[in-house]
Amino acid sequence: MQAARRGYGVTKQRRTAIIAFLAVALCLLPKPGTGQAETVSDPLQPLNRKIFWFNEKVDVYVLEPTARAYDHVVPDPVQTSVTNFFNNLYFLVNFTNSALQAKPTDAGRALVRFLLNTVGGMGGLFDPATSLGLPLKFEDVGQTLGYWGVPPGPYLVLPLLGPSNIRDAVGRAGDSALRVYPYFVPGYVSFGGTVLEVVDFRASLLGDIEGARKASLDYYIFVRDAYDQRRRALINDGTVSKEQEKELYDVDYDDSE
Repeated sequence: MQAARRGYGVTKQRRTAIIAFLAVALCLLPKPGTGQAETVSDPLQPLNRKIFWFNEKVDVYVLEPTARAYDHVVPDPVQTSVTNFFNNLYFLVNFTNSALQAKPTDAGRALVRFLLNTVGGMGGLFDPATSLGLPLKFEDVGQTLGYWGVPPGPYLVLPLLGPSNIRDAVGRAGDSALRVYPYFVPGYVSFGGTVLEVVDFRASLLGDIEGARKASLDYYIFVRDAYDQRRRALINDGTVSKEQEKELYDVDYDDSE
């Protein structure tokens, strides 16, 4: 889920501390490409499996039925506009992390996309930027830390939030602080927006998740390995395959282009 990206209730002191931490960390970290190859470390698997089981029950009995109702009632063009709108609000996260990864071209593209889609796309409901050759590319703090050589640490399954690791769990706090709309709207509006965002994303994966559950001998292992492969691909600016996207309803759902 994407609750970690809400950002409402974030204090000024917390945002300042996060930014200061990132600034110091980036100065001390090794250059990209100097680290060892990453492997999936899962020493907490017994606990992770229990949390995974809990998350699955929440999904099966709450999130999936809600997503199916949403998918049934809301026309596809409206769903696309909802997705576009929330992608557009992710601009500051993309822009800041592209800059922190020393990718000026990507940072510039994120800025131009935001301006085009906000002005020409009715506040982000439409995506004219992609039609003009500027496809969406997600960057987040976890990717930035990985880009500069921070290892992922042990695999974690977070309650309600889904698959993660130590590095990405820390990165979520930075992503939350960089969200745009929570700074300008009341907390209850931000919460409602997060719920809609999660439901909209879950609805887009209804068939994929159902198929993955049926095809996997051990669904926990499937999700764990898919998450690890996907995050590695994103950090290395690779292409994320559809298979790696099937179960990752952690709305850090950050696609590569």
